[in-house]
This record gives sequence, C-alpha cells and structure tokens, in this order.
Amino acid sequence: MVFNSYTFILFFLFVLAVYYSPISWRNKKIFLIFSSYAFYAAWNPPFVSLLIISTLTDWILAQRIYYATSLNRRRLFLVASLSVNLGLLGFFKYSAFLVQSFSDLVRPFGIMYQAPELDIILPVGISFYTFQTLSYTIDVYRRQLKPWTSFVDYALFVTFFPQLVAGPIVRARDFLPQTLREKVANARHLAWGVSLMILGLFQKVVVADGLLAPIVEKVYDGTGIVSPLAAGIGTLAFAGQIFCDFAGYSTIAIGVAMCLGFALPDNFRFPYAAIGFSDFWRRWHISLSSWLRDYLYIGLGGNRHGAVKTFRNLTVTMLLGGLWHGASWNFVVWGALHGTYLVLERIVAALAGHWAVWRTGAGRVFLAAVTFALVCFAWVFFRANDFPKAFEIVQAGLFLLPEYETFVTTGETATVLITLAVLVTLHWRLRDTTIESAAERLSPLLRGSLLGLMLVAVAMSPGEDRAFIYFQF
Repeated sequence: MVFNSYTFILFFLFVLAVYYSPISWRNKKIFLIFSSYAFYAAWNPPFVSLLIISTLTDWILAQRIYYATSLNRRRLFLVASLSVNLGLLGFFKYSAFLVQSFSDLVRPFGIMYQAPELDIILPVGISFYTFQTLSYTIDVYRRQLKPWTSFVDYALFVTFFPQLVAGPIVRARDFLPQTLREKVANARHLAWGVSLMILGLFQKVVVADGLLAPIVEKVYDGTGIVSPLAAGIGTLAFAGQIFCDFAGYSTIAIGVAMCLGFALPDNFRFPYAAIGFSDFWRRWHISLSSWLRDYLYIGLGGNRHGAVKTFRNLTVTMLLGGLWHGASWNFVVWGALHGTYLVLERIVAALAGHWAVWRTGAGRVFLAAVTFALVCFAWVFFRANDFPKAFEIVQAGLFLLPEYETFVTTGETATVLITLAVLVTLHWRLRDTTIESAAERLSPLLRGSLLGLMLVAVAMSPGEDRAFIYFQF
C-alpha cells in the first residue's frame, strides 16, 4: 500500500474515523498498532513476523541492559540486540551480495565458484525500522533513556505506519513521550497535515514521476550509448527526481502523522542550497545522517583523536551509509565519494578557510555550485544499475565516447532545466526557513489556490504509477 494510491486514501479515512471515535487512548494506540500491521502486510503478510521479532527482541533486551548488574552483562545484551537486528538485516539484504562478491573475488585466482541463486525477497522498510529499534536499545545502554514501561507505546513506536517503510527514522526519546497523553489534532493541525500531504503528492506524482522519471529511465535504463547531453540531462533529472520522490514521501508521512496528532522530525531542509558537504548532510535525509553521526561516527571517536582518525571515521561512516542504501558496490562507491568530499572539505577549510572570499556572496554561490555539481556526480553511481552503466554515463559526460545512440529531445532538455532551475531557486529562497513559515507568509487565498492547483495536477497526472524509490532500501 503506497501513499500515492486510492487504496491508501480509503485506508487513511477509515483510520481517522476510528481514531477520532469515542474510545479510550489506550484502545486508540492498540488500533494504530494493528492498522500499522495491516498497512505493512499489504506488501507481504509473512514479513509482519520480522516486525514482531524486532519489537519483542529490543523490548526484552532493553530491560535486561538497563537492570544488568555489571558492564559485561550490559554489553552482552547489547550485542544480542545488535546480532538479532543486524543479523536479520544482513540475511535479507546482503546475503546474495556477499555470496556474489565472494565468487567475483576468487575468480582471478582460478577458483570458478558458481554462486547459488539466493531468491531472497527484501522486506520493505527493513533498513528503516531496524535502525529505529536499535536507537532504543543503544540509548538505553548509554543511559540516555530508561526502558519504557508500556509495551503498547513501544510497539506503536516501532510500527507507526506513516513512517514505517521509508522514514523519517524516529528516535524513541522523541516519539515515546508523545504516547503519554491522548493526541488530538485541532483544526489547524488537520489543515497543515492535509496541506503537507497534498504538497508531498505533488512532488511525487507530478514532478518526480510525471516530469522527470521518464527521462531518467530513458538515459539510465536504456541499452543504447548515451550522448553527452543525455548523460548530463539524465543525471540532473535524477537529482530532481530523487529529491521530489523521497522528500515527497517524508512530507506525506509528516502530514499523515500530524492529522493523528503526532509530530515527526523534518527529513529534508532544502539540500540543493547547501554550501559544502557538511551542510548538505545537515539538510539531506536528516534522520539517517543524524543517526549515523550519533551512533556510528561518534561511536568510532568522531573528531576527538586528531585529523587522521577524524578522516577515517568520516570515510567509514559514509561507506557504511552507502551500503545501508543497498547491497551493491555502486552504493559503496556513492558513500565513498561523499566520504571523500567530507574529508577534502575539512582539508580545504583548514588550509583556506580563513580567506574572506568564501564569505562573500559570489564565494558562497561558487561553493554551492561546486557542492551541487559533485553531489550530482555521485548520483550517477547511486542511480546506475551497475558499474558499466555508471562508467558509460561518466565517460559520456566527459565527451570520451565516440558514438551515441540515446539522445534527449529539446522538450526533454527544457523540462529538466526548467524544473531544476525552479527547484534550486526555491531551495535558495527557503534555505534559512521552513515550509510552514514560508506558507504562513502567503495570504490564505493564495495558499489555498496553490494547494488547489497542486491537487488538480495530481488528479490529472497521466504518469505511470511508480513505487517510492526508498522502498527498495
């Protein structure tokens, strides 16, 4: 069940009707849990068992961690939690990748190992809810959170359907306190929630799927060798598509939760207005980047032990962040590129950060342009289905291929350039504010008219139905 479907609209209306009926707060939370299981089961019912395993495992082990009488026992229970959660994630997401990688590794040594076909279905959203439940046990281990006393509250935290399959990744310390008192959205919250849902649907259905996805697929999924213009336009189109697709999902999730009275964290903050790569990761997929910072980068030592170890920690964090996205060396390269960007940024800042030119308007625009260009270069490896296609796109963009078979039309080029120009301009205009603050500056008539136009565009969009990109992670 996806947000951009009539099935979800009917499901959500039913949830709202029951949720706002005169039943107790405890029963409302239980109803939301079962609704979340039904929402998840719409993809593959047997995988609900994995949600239950993760929920029970971390609920029990967090109690053991907190009340353990020795540090060794606390560590043992934490390792057990990590083993179960990461073991399930590793089996379903990385088994085939590891087996195939082993086969490729030993082949140059004359060992012709034929990797078996592991027909393992990836449970949707497993990367998201695994990190979410781990944050609970790790916070309890660090004494930053006490074990929650209500299993119903905790089960709702793990399964809450608006953000269950593609985030934002919510921390227990942010969500669980919201379960203590009954949540009722007032008229203003309902209006904002519905507005965010419309905005998210517009981003996904009209911009990502309708305008950009066909051009991206033509360039990246076709068999013909792409022209230099096609390589550049296809990559720019993907930069716009993946933002509008993923930010669209997050915006809808926040809006759905708001209609139920819950607050979810922002996951995007106008990332294509970033000035530097540290700034980019403070704006892109914020719930993941902050998770990696707090539970991996800082755990490795952060920047506390000198420049060399800081660079190592940045690189390892981004490599694993890339691998989190998918079982493919392409994602490892994507993560390695961003790790390299972050390291080089620190080196340049140390050598030339005092130069006044970087603080001028022109200097900031130049740094933002370099950031955007290198982010787009990394997107090539994120989107390409394999290394040969990624290298073809890179070579084509550098005019290193002698002949071409795939071209983009003038109309397709104009569509991408206009769409990206509007998107980047909006990011720059809004980089220091929020969507809510910007919307409040508009008159009610203009705001309502824009939402109405978006809703009409969504209803009239002839685009092919496409799942959200991050469902595959």
